[in-house]
Amino acid sequence: MRVMLTSCGIETDAIKERFLQMLGKEPANATALFIPTAAIDADAIAVLPECMNDLLKCGILNENIRVFDLHCNMPLTELLTYDVVYLCGGRTAYLLERINDSGFRASLLAYIANNGLVLGVSAGSVIFAGNLPGNLGLLDAELSVHCKETSLLGKVSLPLQGKVELSNTAAMLITALPDGIEVIDEENL
Repeated sequence: MRVMLTSCGIETDAIKERFLQMLGKEPANATALFIPTAAIDADAIAVLPECMNDLLKCGILNENIRVFDLHCNMPLTELLTYDVVYLCGGRTAYLLERINDSGFRASLLAYIANNGLVLGVSAGSVIFAGNLPGNLGLLDAELSVHCKETSLLGKVSLPLQGKVELSNTAAMLITALPDGIEVIDEENL
């Protein structure tokens, strides 16, 4: 399991370093599935180039990035051909609805179970937490993003208590459940 939940993506050098470690291969040889589905309002759409730049600044080549908008399912066999799935921010409820209605939920969860790497940004992170019915169920607690401060740091395990808050410079790294969770925040290193 390799899941990185963030508020703002690869916002700091520490997050970039951990992402590249989790990627585990030369970025120029990596393939990415970029999912902008949650970006349905002007503010979220305006941030999409920054999200795409996260992958590019890590060394993933533009020609190795496929944009996929969740209007249909992607079979697990095809999803497994990607080294990373990048879930953009925007409207959480809409993203979760598209994941569930398209049938992508089963593929994505199987991808994660097969050690696929997922990078969630804002709404793309919240879908894994207990905020909404039908969530993807990696975290039992609610997750708040874009917070002033990060509420947990270092190694943590489930069950989490209360609401987990991530600042814009933090990332929650999930490598195993229930005890393979670590929260990093460059502001607190």
